[in-house]
Amino acid sequence: MRDIFIESLQPDTIVWDHQFVTMERQGAGWLLSFKNGNARYADLVVAADGANSKIRPLINTIKPVYSGLTVIEGNVYNAARHAPKLNTLTSGGKVFALGKNKSLILSAKGDGCLSFYTGTWETENWINESGIDFSNRQQVLSWFQQRFADWDPLWQELFETDEVYFVPRPMYHYPLPQQWDALDNATMIGDAAHRMPPYAGEGVNMAMLDAVELSECLCSPGFPNLQAAFAGYEKHMCQRAAEVTRITLQQMHDLHAPGAIKNLLAVFTPPAD
Repeated sequence: MRDIFIESLQPDTIVWDHQFVTMERQGAGWLLSFKNGNARYADLVVAADGANSKIRPLINTIKPVYSGLTVIEGNVYNAARHAPKLNTLTSGGKVFALGKNKSLILSAKGDGCLSFYTGTWETENWINESGIDFSNRQQVLSWFQQRFADWDPLWQELFETDEVYFVPRPMYHYPLPQQWDALDNATMIGDAAHRMPPYAGEGVNMAMLDAVELSECLCSPGFPNLQAAFAGYEKHMCQRAAEVTRITLQQMHDLHAPGAIKNLLAVFTPPAD
């Protein structure tokens, strides 16, 4: 998908090797500074730099809210060799393992990897307070064996190979709904605008729709200037994101509650006539 998007652009639209550091107002626009020492001026900035956006705080001061759930994300390389039982179980698709108010979701990747993430209810500062070195496989395995002691030992296979990495991720979302005064030279799309947990699978869909709706507003003759176009886009985007965030949080709770499997099956069951 990324290649399709890139190939649709004019040459030199993307400038590689420019890791964003910060930006500051300069005249009517912004001066962007990059890790390689370069700086560039822009009349208009669209923040698409993800859940931990460095640009978002320059657009508004709304803080994310901790959802109560923390994820340990992992990736097993060459899963057929290093996690053969679970690789066979996943069979090129996706597996949802639910129970005891916890989750483990597996996804097979085209390069032979097996990505996964656990889901457990933890305090907001648990990652720092746990004392776990998440670059140490044995410490993460020990945590999993204790935290998931009431699960089948089969799942421990994900943590038993050295060909794996882990990233702890507390799950945050923005308040419902958000609202701020539009700027005339910067806006946001994707997770920078509406960070949320992954339990409805709508993140990428929302980001692509953001881009379409923003482009439509920028090209619409119905807005007299950029600020009005941004305001129109942001108002609708925030309303749409609030509803998707609400659904996401409900599904997150349903998947980490008693009766989680029944709750998941209900998502795929068509309503009765």
